[in-house]
Amino acid sequence: MDLQTILFVFFGGLGIFLFGIKSMGDGLQKIAGDGLRDILDRFTTNPLMGVLAGIFVTILLQTSSGTTVLTIGLVNAGFMTLQQAIGVILGANIGTTVTAFIIGIKITDYALPIIALGAFFIFFFKNRKVNNYGQVIFGFGALFYGLKLMGDGLKPIREVQAFADLTVSMSENPLLGVLIGTIFTVAVQSSSASIGLLQTLYAQGAMDLNAALPVLFGDNIGTTITAVLAAIGASVAAKRAAATHVIFNLIGTILVLLLLVPFTYLVETIQRAWQLNPEMTIAFAHGIFNVSNTLIQLPFIAVLAWIVIKLIPGKDSAIEYKAVHLDEAFIRQSPAIALGQGQKEVLRMAELAEKGLVETSLYLKTHQKKHGELVPQFEDAINNLDRKITDYLIKLSSHSLSAHDSKLHQTLMSTIRDFERIGDHMENIMELVDYQITNKVKFSDTAIQDLDEMFELTISTLRQSVKALETNDIEEARAVLEKEERIDKMERELRKKHIIRLNEGRCTGQAGIVYVDIVSNLERIGDHAVNIADDVIGEDD
Repeated sequence: MDLQTILFVFFGGLGIFLFGIKSMGDGLQKIAGDGLRDILDRFTTNPLMGVLAGIFVTILLQTSSGTTVLTIGLVNAGFMTLQQAIGVILGANIGTTVTAFIIGIKITDYALPIIALGAFFIFFFKNRKVNNYGQVIFGFGALFYGLKLMGDGLKPIREVQAFADLTVSMSENPLLGVLIGTIFTVAVQSSSASIGLLQTLYAQGAMDLNAALPVLFGDNIGTTITAVLAAIGASVAAKRAAATHVIFNLIGTILVLLLLVPFTYLVETIQRAWQLNPEMTIAFAHGIFNVSNTLIQLPFIAVLAWIVIKLIPGKDSAIEYKAVHLDEAFIRQSPAIALGQGQKEVLRMAELAEKGLVETSLYLKTHQKKHGELVPQFEDAINNLDRKITDYLIKLSSHSLSAHDSKLHQTLMSTIRDFERIGDHMENIMELVDYQITNKVKFSDTAIQDLDEMFELTISTLRQSVKALETNDIEEARAVLEKEERIDKMERELRKKHIIRLNEGRCTGQAGIVYVDIVSNLERIGDHAVNIADDVIGEDD
């Protein structure tokens, strides 16, 4: 083959392989349901459970990078602590070896019939479940077909003297192999692809085991780049989780390089004893490396956490998603205390709504990405607390409460929905600002100033309604009603001003639509603040 054909076949095969991995992972995830985040959230109570959760989720996603990025997102959101995340990351390194074992099955000759079967399930059945299985089968076949093409493209390099010299150098200098493995994995953003390629080259006799193993260790280091990229701009805790992934693989590689001779002997012994094919030999080496690395470092999770905290100092500013005050033991022992705990959690929910609205205002003013990314996180946290608090208060309602407590219970049940809707409206505004930035929609200076004033009034009204709820102050609640009248009046005035600007040609129709929608969402937030104040005042009053 000429150089062009080699490149076309190799990179085309790489593309099909990566698509196959993604298709298989997406199909498995659909079959399992979309509760992967819940799995990581619920089953990471201790490091060992975190490791098991990491293995399970990685097998479903078919990518350790995907699990690590998902974990970093949960840490960034406050769903998971750093030590829980470390356990999941350790498990992800074990889970990713499954792909190498799948490749080791060596059913490349049947790749095309498998793709055909998968396509048949996808296109000739209307049942979604069958379609999902078809996606898994199609991805499974595409994985092997892509791997075959990659191997076909690289067959001629065995004849190239420079490559032969390079493999000799890797055998003599393992650090060179580690470097090559790291660079290639960083380039393709997939350790599964780089390890699959390594299995193919080893099977073709293009390199011996002494050269292949260091490249394998480098592949494990290279896969951490995805986590590092995901942590850019994230919270301090998320950056620490990404750093843990890097340190874990670096430590493992250093340890195995120090013991490279006995490790190589172990792999060769297993290969002879079990008569493994070359692809399965690399898969076993990959599995032994990651399992051993995890077992060695698992008892030192606290030490790993301490190291990354020292390396990445700073205050962790992650949003706390989880309910802090809801303990069901109080419901059985003292319903009155349980109600007080529920009120504390509702006030936490109110604080998140207020902070989210402030971030929305800052996003509109500055168009800075960091503010825009925080808004959906606050909204997710509010939605999570909405579910948790509602379930808690419903359980509490089956117990006897005094007349005063019953009124408070009713007030809390009502205000939860208002805070949840406020979260929806602030996310609506964020999406409008996204649209404004993407489509380069410009507001006039007068329009920007008017929006700033309305935001300040709306935030002030929400704060006062929360204060009234916290202190049960009826005067504060009445002041909220007066402020909301000002918000309504301001909305009408801003709409009129917009029409005048439109008629004078100082505003475009596109800008006007975004502007009016932002004003409308702020007015509705004011309405929800009034609902909270009305609940404090009470129907009898």
